[in-house]
Amino acid sequence: MFGIDLPIIQAPMLGIVTTDMVIGVAEAGGLGSLPASALNAEQTRSIVGEIRRRTPKPLNLNFLCHEAPTRDLRREEAWLRRLTRYYRELGLTSEQSASGSPIPVFGSAHCDLLEEISPEVVSFHFGLPPKHLLERVRRTGAKIVSSATIVEEALWLEDSGCDAIIAQGFEAGGHRGTFLHRDPARQVGLMALVPQIVDAVRVPVIAAGGIADPRGVAAAFALGASGVQVGTAFLFCEEANVSPLYREAARSTPPEQTVITNIFTGRPARVCDTRVVRELGPIGIDMPEFPVPAAPLAPLRAASEGQGRTDFTPLWCGQSARLGRALSAAALTRWLSDAREHGSQPSVTRVGD
Repeated sequence: MFGIDLPIIQAPMLGIVTTDMVIGVAEAGGLGSLPASALNAEQTRSIVGEIRRRTPKPLNLNFLCHEAPTRDLRREEAWLRRLTRYYRELGLTSEQSASGSPIPVFGSAHCDLLEEISPEVVSFHFGLPPKHLLERVRRTGAKIVSSATIVEEALWLEDSGCDAIIAQGFEAGGHRGTFLHRDPARQVGLMALVPQIVDAVRVPVIAAGGIADPRGVAAAFALGASGVQVGTAFLFCEEANVSPLYREAARSTPPEQTVITNIFTGRPARVCDTRVVRELGPIGIDMPEFPVPAAPLAPLRAASEGQGRTDFTPLWCGQSARLGRALSAAALTRWLSDAREHGSQPSVTRVGD
């Protein structure tokens, strides 16, 4: 369906994925995914142009499908007040706080760009865009994919015309793809989720969440998946845009110390436990809508990282981080698939070693 040789999809991790990572995965035979929500048209053209020059392989462009946040000054001011003590501690002033919504809503301009670029696959997170926009995406010839965290969401996506569905288990790092409900207490693990979605829909199912080695890939196929999407394992690839602080935190954090929190953006996401999550969350009450909470945290993050700390950094990370390997993106892609096909595991360095 996607025109790829291996059933491995690199997750479109915003801020982490690089051009070299996408190309490495694609050249190895998997599907490289470019997160495009935070890019403007010129940036997207430039990056896709470089990818197309360096590899003829299929490409996935990914977009978030959130609605424009309803600005609530009371909530936003209350959020900033909760952060005031951290501003004082780091020698910052409230005037240095940022505001606004840094991630634009998917709209007609994105469709214009997709019609120009014609990626082979377009994937979405948080549901799907409105029907008139989705139809424009479909007319580009791209295969359409989105994430489901419960069977009800998978059925909705199939009825809306998705060509394949990503079953995102509770173990996954980063933002939950929920769009019909957002209660973290109702989330489902991958082992229970995948076979139920496979039984409920007719389109192919892609397993995501907690898959970081060949055993996870084999398990996903045993459950009925047609492919896997891997995110956290790519944090340790040489091409990842990951700071040494981030990499060390992901490497050393046991699975029980990753948590679901809405502190960083207003939507539930799995991260490594950090100071701000412990002190203000993990689930903040009366938070501004996604992605408004992120902006006032940005100065705190920059100042803290400048001191060698990750107190205010969103360390997106799934529960499988300790299973990762220090490999290139291409080598990781081949290893995951080759081990599934042939039962072989090359000699590589475990990231925890």
